Amino acid sequence: MAGESVKLLGFWCSPYALRVKWALKLKGIEYEYVEEDLVNKSPQLLQYNPAYKKIPVLVHHGKPVVESLVILEYIDDTWKQNPILPEDPYERAVARFWAKFADDKCVPAMMGAFTKQGEEKEKAVKEAQENLKILESGLGEKSFFGGDKIGFVDIAVGWIGVWVRLTEEVAEVNLVDAKTMPLLNAWFERFPELPTIKECIPPWDKLLEHNRNFHKRLTAGST
Repeated sequence: MAGESVKLLGFWCSPYALRVKWALKLKGIEYEYVEEDLVNKSPQLLQYNPAYKKIPVLVHHGKPVVESLVILEYIDDTWKQNPILPEDPYERAVARFWAKFADDKCVPAMMGAFTKQGEEKEKAVKEAQENLKILESGLGEKSFFGGDKIGFVDIAVGWIGVWVRLTEEVAEVNLVDAKTMPLLNAWFERFPELPTIKECIPPWDKLLEHNRNFHKRLTAGST
């Protein structure tokens, strides 16, 4: 909508900010992007999100909306073009379920596979594989979680495909492959190559370097 004031506070490699960028892009919404320093958080960030003090924050007409999944729903409710949530109430509930499942179950296990060592790492890898396999069941034989086109779940979990590959390379583990999870693996390959999606993803080399350094700091002193 012309004349609207939309601002996004984010961090360049945050997967949660990436979700919001995708949603805004798919909706055709122009916005001002503000890069935050998460070590020295700006007064603006602390003002807009005093409860969690983290990004992303969407500011629309001076009013902040926080938490990435909440932001996605706000965007869909506010700008009706190119809807990302299904119209059917049950299908909407299912979409919300899979987005929350990914955040609550897949992400912590993946982080464990990335950060832990020894037996704890093996346990985390197994847990991540099991949960990603469950996530695959939500995709099924469809091209996208949303069916024939990108939907809420695709936007919510799309970053996982990129970060799975980063985790596999940096932490030297195997989480998803064509043999164990053919449908999810194919979606991981297909989704990031969509033009609207790809142009928002940071360069692979930059992400890889950042995550290698992050991994070194997290595992420093580990046996």
